[in-house]
Amino acid sequence: MRSDANIAGPMTEPVPGPRSESPGGNVSRETLPSVDETPVGRAAQLAVQALGRAGEGLPRPQQTRVMIVANQKGGVGKTTTTVNLAASLALHGARVLVIDLDPQGNASTALGIDHHAEVPSIYDVLVDSKPLSDVVQPVQDVEGLFCAPATIDLAGAEIELVSLVARESRLQRAIQAYEQPLDYIFIDCPPSLGLLTVNALVAGAEVLIPIQCEYYALEGLGQLLRNVELVRGHLNPGLHVSTILLTMYDGRTRLASQVAEEVRNHFGDEVLRTSIPRSVRISEAPSYGQTVLTYDPGSSGALSYLEAAREIALRNVGVHYDVHHAHQGGQHHQHHQHSMSEGIQ
Repeated sequence: MRSDANIAGPMTEPVPGPRSESPGGNVSRETLPSVDETPVGRAAQLAVQALGRAGEGLPRPQQTRVMIVANQKGGVGKTTTTVNLAASLALHGARVLVIDLDPQGNASTALGIDHHAEVPSIYDVLVDSKPLSDVVQPVQDVEGLFCAPATIDLAGAEIELVSLVARESRLQRAIQAYEQPLDYIFIDCPPSLGLLTVNALVAGAEVLIPIQCEYYALEGLGQLLRNVELVRGHLNPGLHVSTILLTMYDGRTRLASQVAEEVRNHFGDEVLRTSIPRSVRISEAPSYGQTVLTYDPGSSGALSYLEAAREIALRNVGVHYDVHHAHQGGQHHQHHQHSMSEGIQ
């Protein structure tokens, strides 16, 4: 793992301010707040705690876990969840590969990976049967994190795959032929249920569904679940929905608590106890080509993703997760008049 100096986010930059003593002035030291009481001091403490927690290490899976991050509804935090969970696990000492299967290439951007048209990408793997090892790039900011980028060429892959042999399992074959040891593979799916998403569902065993805490959270989710069932029945018997992650949680609103309660009631143990809050830092990080873990490790978003990654890793080995350290959402639920589960009927 990199040193603290390399991981430093914007909160660690020197901040101009009044000195403890002014030349020629008689300023009482008792009236000045201590460093720990200032906003910058508190942020620095959180950053140190977050990085220290990341360095604790987590049990590594016995075999590579391939997790498909999917939801055909756009704007739910698929890419944000993919890159930040991957970075969190890598900071915990795991070797993690992110496969960007979205033609927009947002996961590649967030990880600081170049993905213009001439760059070897996952398109070449799917359409031209190029080895996955030829397109994988290391992420500079996080040791142990790698990315197979997406380019705009991937937008035409849906049509080009139709005529190819074994079109649904091309990504699976590429992953199986990849010889480098990995603990986790995260596949960031496009907001659709086409051949790209089907390739992802065939390639892995675990489906991770981010659900935003909004009124239409479960709208249309039934189609995704039906597709998972179809793929499991015909192409990938081991496929299952292993993880539901609540995103964009705003504890100040009753609606967020209602949605969280509805999701937990419907999906039960698949829902992580940790939820991801609405966070400006999470939104800002991709514009700097970073995850929130490296952009501002002391932010609430970074801490939440660290806890979510920890919960995912511990679930795999059957270790009890300490709920008292989780950023839980929707602890105080209230019943609501309109059920939001109609979309998954």
